[in-house]
Order: sequence, then structure tokens, then C-alpha cells
Amino acid sequence: QVRLVESGGGLVQAGGSLRLSCAPSGSVFGINVMGWYRQAPGKQRELVASITWGGSTNYADSVKGRFTISRDNARNTVYLQMNSLKAEDTAVYHCNAEYYNGKHDWGQGTQVTVSS
Repeated sequence: QVRLVESGGGLVQAGGSLRLSCAPSGSVFGINVMGWYRQAPGKQRELVASITWGGSTNYADSVKGRFTISRDNARNTVYLQMNSLKAEDTAVYHCNAEYYNGKHDWGQGTQVTVSS
């Protein structure tokens, strides 16, 4: 189990960009996939993007072409570059670590607010 430390959220105008970072604190042994989820008020938490340690990526249709997930193996850090932000991207973004045994660890979340 790791503590996931998130940073990079904030307030931005529509069309702007933000980059989120997620750094696991502790051993990353057993982690298969790292990802970002988001939850807007009154809505269910949804997958935004994920990346395996092998580099395979997956994106929600709503962010394809605008968001890019990447990782720095030396720092065990995962990034989410968000471009062309829209008001509907406003949400709390949570970092997630999925283990090979199916368990998950979650970060506390970072607020992203896009003003229109």
C-alpha cells in the first residue's frame, strides 16, 4: 500500500492547460496500472486516463486528443497533461494505483476548476 501524493490542480479559464502530478510515497511493488479518475458534483467517479508500467494508455472518450497521461520511471511519478480544458472538465481529480491482485489505492484528490 502506498500514499499517493497529488499536485497541480487549480483554477483555469476554458481553453487553458494544467498538469497534474501523482507521486507514490512508498514501495510501488505490485502496482500494475496508474490512473486518474475524476468526480464532479452529483456525478459518479469516472476514469479519465490510465497507464501501465509497460506504457499502454487508455483514455475516456471525452478527453481523447486533449489529455495526455505519462510517467517518469525514475521518479515513479505519473502526470496528466490537460489541454483545451472545458467547463465540463471541472471536478476533483484522484490518482489511483491498481495492483496485480486487484486492490486499489487512492489519492485524496485535487480540485480542477475550469471557468467558462
